[in-house]
Amino acid sequence: MSSRQAAPRFRVAAIELLERDVRLRMPFRFGVVTLTASPQAFARARIRLEDGREAEGAAAELLAPKWFDKDPALTNEDNVDQLRTSLGRARETYLSHEPRTAWAHASPGKGLVENYGPALLDRALLDALCRALGVSFYRAVQTNLIGAGSFEGMDLGAFFATLKPRVSIAARHTVGLVDSITAADQNIRVGDGLPETLEEVVARYGHRYFKLKVGGDRLADVERLAAIASVLDRIDEPFFVSLDGNEQYEDMQGVAALWAAMKAEPRLRRLVDSVLFIEQPVKRSRALERKVEGIDKPVIIDESDDSLDAFPRAKALGYRGVSSKTCKGLYKSLINRARCAAWNENMGSDPIYFMSGEDLTIQAGLALQQDTALVSLLGLTHLERNGHHYVNGMASLPQAEQDAFLGAHPDLYERSHGAVRVKIADGMLSIGSLDCPGYASKAMPDWNTMRGMTWASVS
Repeated sequence: MSSRQAAPRFRVAAIELLERDVRLRMPFRFGVVTLTASPQAFARARIRLEDGREAEGAAAELLAPKWFDKDPALTNEDNVDQLRTSLGRARETYLSHEPRTAWAHASPGKGLVENYGPALLDRALLDALCRALGVSFYRAVQTNLIGAGSFEGMDLGAFFATLKPRVSIAARHTVGLVDSITAADQNIRVGDGLPETLEEVVARYGHRYFKLKVGGDRLADVERLAAIASVLDRIDEPFFVSLDGNEQYEDMQGVAALWAAMKAEPRLRRLVDSVLFIEQPVKRSRALERKVEGIDKPVIIDESDDSLDAFPRAKALGYRGVSSKTCKGLYKSLINRARCAAWNENMGSDPIYFMSGEDLTIQAGLALQQDTALVSLLGLTHLERNGHHYVNGMASLPQAEQDAFLGAHPDLYERSHGAVRVKIADGMLSIGSLDCPGYASKAMPDWNTMRGMTWASVS
């Protein structure tokens, strides 16, 4: 199908919103929150094509507090309720739509909270469409069955036809702000046999890509990075890192001072040379006020990516990239990937604009597979993966559900330490099985083990 042929139109027949609890095996500190547990949202949608065919699709995403909205006046439960309400509003909107394409169903607005609901439902609807047509997510995008047209002068359909998914991708390991670096740092061990310290992670999984959280205190950040470097420097092969500020610095001058201090620290010499980019170091309220200066590594936006025009606004200030997260919208990621290609082509030199693949404690199953498939199609060679480290795989799920995902995707999962979990070998994820009918999953969750979601009135 070319980018100019009509894409299938459909009506949303039903949307069910469900959730179940996720408990972390160890605390994960990022930004202003230390996460120990969180609900996971599920959307189960049924569509009806104009020719009468029906199909069901699904998607999942953690209801993570203190990322979408970091207002200190709001509790974690307030944040979770915000996201539930976003889903409820999106459900009401999508059920009222007349028949339209998958792309036209999408209704992005301004704000990470506001976009959370549409982002989840868009994936469930696309899953249903792929299943109705018997095609993979990759093929649906490559042949523009989603119905994208032109955008900012770009023929999106023609660009999507050039995208090629991967069969493997490197997993970038996250080192949270309270993670133990060595066994000497630990007072209490989880003791479940899985890696707990950075040393153990490297030994078990063979990672070569790492995401290091920084906390906004220059001196403390340098010392913690030096402790991390003492472990990473033992790796014989080249390794690569990104720094994630999670909005902890007040302004870009503070980030530049951190970077200068890192470059001046002999213990960080190899780590500094290995930095690929710095992610959202400045608070979103100030991040797009001033130009990026004093830092000779690319700086990208993440939390500031709250609307379709955010990346161009950031580009004008010297930012070089933007993160891809399905919780911000899969179509936004595809648009931003097309922008990078167009901007780099117009420069006529080495490409400088790029996307990164980032995580928000994505859980094994639908969420992991759909996000990974998207990043694969974008052409990225590595992506952050942390859910498998902070959560004990599928240990809390019914055995039949675990068996179903392992049987459907034996390249991506393994059974170890009493549960099905993500398989990482030599730092790599094998993802060839995601090229299947539907949105990257041949298995479905056990819906009977979930509770119905409730949310504030959407009237």
